[in-house]
Formats: sequence, C-alpha cells, structure tokens
Amino acid sequence: MGNGLDALHLALLALGVGPGDEVIVPSNTFIATWLAVTRCGANVVPVEPEESTYNIDPDRIEAALTRRTKVIIPVHLYGQPADMDPIVEVARRNGVKVLDDCAQAHGARYLRRAVGSLADVSAWSFYPGKNLGAFGDAGAITTNDSRIAERVRMLGNYGSKLKYRNEVKGLNSRLDEIQAAVLDAKLLRLDLNIEMRRSIAARFLEGLDGLNLGLPKIPGYADCAWHLFVVRHPRREALQEHLAHAGVECLIHYPTPPHLQPAYIDLSWHRGTFPISESIHDEVLSLPLWPGMSDHQVCHVLDAVRDVCGRLERLP
Repeated sequence: MGNGLDALHLALLALGVGPGDEVIVPSNTFIATWLAVTRCGANVVPVEPEESTYNIDPDRIEAALTRRTKVIIPVHLYGQPADMDPIVEVARRNGVKVLDDCAQAHGARYLRRAVGSLADVSAWSFYPGKNLGAFGDAGAITTNDSRIAERVRMLGNYGSKLKYRNEVKGLNSRLDEIQAAVLDAKLLRLDLNIEMRRSIAARFLEGLDGLNLGLPKIPGYADCAWHLFVVRHPRREALQEHLAHAGVECLIHYPTPPHLQPAYIDLSWHRGTFPISESIHDEVLSLPLWPGMSDHQVCHVLDAVRDVCGRLERLP
C-alpha cells in the first residue's frame, strides 16, 4: 500500500465497511485509526483503554457492540501488543471482524505469536520513523484470507484486476519499487534492531524505577517491540522543558485524543467524554530510544531524567 492510512482504509473496504456501519476503535490512538473509518462513511465507536497498557480494554468492547457493528480495530500502541485473544473471542461470538492496527508493532509478539497474524486482517505503516521504515511513506496489509487479499489488491489498483477493466471504484495505493527495495534491505536487520530496543528499554525500566514517573508496564502475554518508550508525569510540560535544557529531546505521542481534535468537532464530544484517554494524553512523554544508542547516550538520558524528576519533586 502507499501508506499506513491507506492500508487501514482499504482493509475496511475489503471487509465491506460502508455508510451506516459502526467500527469499534480505541479512544486512545493516533487519529489515522479513526480517519480510516470515517473515510469509509462509517461511524467510529470509541472504547477506553486499559490504563496500565494504553491499549483498548477488551472488557469494555462487548458493551459497545450493536447490530450495526462491522469491525473491531485494536491498536498495538507504542509497540505494545493489545490483548488479542479476548478481543477475537468477542468478535467471533458476535459475528464481527477484527482488523488490527500494527503501525507501531513491527517485531512485537503476543503469546509468542507474531503481531500481524492475530486478526482477520492487519494493517501496517512503514513511515520512516517506524521500527521498519521506508525511505518515504509506505504501508502493507497482511491476511490469511485469500478473498480479502484479492479484494485489497483490486481496490488499491484502481478497482482493477485486469488492465483497463475496473470492477469497482478503487484507489491508487501501491508500494513503489524504491520503498520496497529499502524495506527489503532493512527487514534483514529488524530482529537485531528490536533486540537492541529491548535491551535499552530494560535499562530504562531499571534505571528509572522508584521515581515519580509512570513507567511502561508489560503484561506477561506481550513481547513489546518498543517503538516508543513512553512515560507519564503529572507535570509533563515542565519535565519536557527541563530535559530539553539538559540536552534530552522528548516528544509527545499524542497531545490531543481524536475525540477532541477539530476534525471531529461534528461528533459533539467534549472534554470528560473519555476521561482515561484524556488523562493519558495529558501526561505521556516519549523518551529518546533507538537502535544503536550508545552507552553514553543511555546514561545521559537516565541521569537527566533522574535529576529533573528530583528537582520537580522539590518544587511547590
């Protein structure tokens, strides 16, 4: 596919999602998950996350189902696999499909099974900043259903199986050869890069333990890919500013939840509608983590975070 959003969108179209349908989405996610649904003319039905993992809470999904529900989209946020077995079980019991958003989960595993093999269809992004990134935008879909695969290929090729014969109103969304070549070369190093990420994350978890800082929690079912190392702090902006002065640049993934974005003002959701997601978005901060970080760089991040957290504790 041309990009991750197209992968989500075309997967939904291949599953037959259209106007009037409902798709269950996490309230805590990057907006692309929602955009893919509304681009189909369908309605998003947000479900709050587990606060410990940031991923959609399986125990809340069934209450959100209606006769119009067509698909459930769990997102493996920050490289942490969502709890897929109970999600798939709820879907099967209610006759709906599961499309998982794997944009941040290259190399992650759930109960030792590779993410991308857990749902009816999976959507990937290969944006350059991902664990497996292309030179520019790129995406993909994985599925074991040959009918879905065939329909996705047709939809992404102008709705055409045979040249100049267009079966449906399709799109032009194909992975170009340069991006494919880059990904092919980088795929050989993905496992090594994931192990490097895991090693650095383990040092962060150990070195930052005991601070007034919310650290990632990894359930027993998950082998996290550590696309991002996300912490929480009640004074997030102050923490970010002080770390920047110490030479540690941090980013916020993500400052505003989808339901509070101007793009979805028509849905009339307000602050307080999804309080768990709002609390997460108010406090999360991504520390720098990438394969090949030197020992000096890791130690510098640890020292800076410990110093700044200590100073913030002493401030009124």
